[in-house]
Amino acid sequence: ENLLVPARNALCSQKYKPVDYKHLHELAAEAKMVSAKIQLKIKKTEQVSKISKEQMLLKQHRHVWWQEHKRLAESRQKAEGEMKTFLDEESHKNNFFDLRDLEQKLSKERDTHQTNTFAPVWQLKKDLKLRLAEMRCYLSKESSQKPEINSVEVLQQIKLAKKQQKAILEGLILESLALERELEEYKENALARSFEEKNGLSLGVPPELLSLECPYPDLKALVIDEYQELARGFWAKLQEVNQQLEALSRNSDWKKEDQWVFQTVINQYPSDLQRRRTLYLDMLQRYLPHKSRHELVVHEKAWGHYHSIRNQHRVLLLNWAQARKAFFLRAAATAAEAAAAHEAEVVLADSRQKQLEICAGLKAKVLQWKAQQEEAAKLEAAVAARRKEKEDERERLQREQETIRRAQDKEKLKRYWAEKELKWQEQEERDLQHLEELRKLMAEQAAKDRERVQFRRALLQQRLRGRTELALLQARQQEQKERRLEALGQQVAIVAKLDPARAVADTVASKARMGIGTNEEFELQQPLFKLHTYSEEQV
Repeated sequence: ENLLVPARNALCSQKYKPVDYKHLHELAAEAKMVSAKIQLKIKKTEQVSKISKEQMLLKQHRHVWWQEHKRLAESRQKAEGEMKTFLDEESHKNNFFDLRDLEQKLSKERDTHQTNTFAPVWQLKKDLKLRLAEMRCYLSKESSQKPEINSVEVLQQIKLAKKQQKAILEGLILESLALERELEEYKENALARSFEEKNGLSLGVPPELLSLECPYPDLKALVIDEYQELARGFWAKLQEVNQQLEALSRNSDWKKEDQWVFQTVINQYPSDLQRRRTLYLDMLQRYLPHKSRHELVVHEKAWGHYHSIRNQHRVLLLNWAQARKAFFLRAAATAAEAAAAHEAEVVLADSRQKQLEICAGLKAKVLQWKAQQEEAAKLEAAVAARRKEKEDERERLQREQETIRRAQDKEKLKRYWAEKELKWQEQEERDLQHLEELRKLMAEQAAKDRERVQFRRALLQQRLRGRTELALLQARQQEQKERRLEALGQQVAIVAKLDPARAVADTVASKARMGIGTNEEFELQQPLFKLHTYSEEQV
């Protein structure tokens, strides 16, 4: 049965119509198709982004690999050059053993190995290429002769070559591993021996201190004890660092090959490279696919810790070398000082008597010099006393003269002030007399000024009254003039009757302009001028 839905065409309608399932299925299929296309585009975009990212990483890896290849090639050339130089020097030094023979022997062995291993493979490769070329020519109908190729024999040759190469490669790998182990052991022994020889970090007494020439045995024993104490301190620190390194090595469950790959890959990428950690982690995931990223990160942290402890170990060794060298220098300086002091003591014991004699002579000279100094001091005291008496007498005379001068100055000052007071009194009397005269003159002038002011005030009032009378006279004259003009205007005024119709009627001029009241009519078709020419018919 078809489901029914309300009709949408009419309002408040109770009619129903069946659902169009076909149309709905088409819409759903179209929506699914659009969604599938969008998902496909998203997947393609993600794939393109992933590929571009992978290509960018490979490009950066290639750049780093190329730099590492150049560095290794340069190192190889340098090592080969040093080896050649060493062989030449040793061959010149040792006439009984020529190292060039060893070099030639190794070169012959290398050539023989290449002939036995690489030559058959290259020959097989050339044969296969030739047969493939003949088969292509036959298939493209360029050659009518069918080549004879025994595929079973070819496959057997290829399998045999693979087995031989695999066996050779396994043998080379085993040999290289054995050589690497041997080199590692030699390296460890050489480093340990060179470290002991170079730094001498041991609790024993070095021969430099034993052969130290010191006249005091106690001092030499003290120096040796201090050296042993210093060596014990550095030895304890070094043992602690070595224990930390051993603990890290024991806690690591990585194989030596994986650790070597990890360290080699990280060392390939320089520290100033951008996105260095991302690059070497990506490369480690490629080289060590059996290790997860979490394991790589954990091992990276452990390796960083191990590297920092190794740096501490190296710094500790450098500090020990510096401290040891400084201690040897200080011990040598102390021994030299002790020897110098011992020689000084010997010389002092030999010259003791001479010193006593010299001291007696010096004592006599000192006593004589002391007596001379006392006599000189007495003479200087007498001279100083006489000088002091003269100075006191001179100061007394100066004080008396100063007292007399001050008394004279006081007398002069009194006379000066008396004369000054007299002059002030005379000047004051003259000023008072002059002031009285000025007051009299000012009183007379004030009386004259009052009279002048009264006269000017009366004159001003008289002028104001004249102006007022003149203004009144002019106003009366103007009023009379206006009355006369008004009477004259009334005499000549126009008297007209009231005519409202005339105000709205046409004027004579307007009628003439419109042609009202004229007998002659204006001819519009009348020519303006008389023409003397041919008419149209005549033409």
